[in-house]
Amino acid sequence: MNLALIIIIVIAVILAIFGGLNSALSWLLWVALIVGVIALIIFLFRVISGNRRT
Repeated sequence: MNLALIIIIVIAVILAIFGGLNSALSWLLWVALIVGVIALIIFLFRVISGNRRT
């Protein structure tokens, strides 16, 4: 995987943990979910496009 994609996934997990621990920062949970979905879409796009080249 790309290094930037790994960093995005780690940030999403950290934001999800902090969002879950503090109810006042529950918006961080939504940010983490959005970032995680974006990272998943990028990962799937790279896998699909990689399979077409081979």
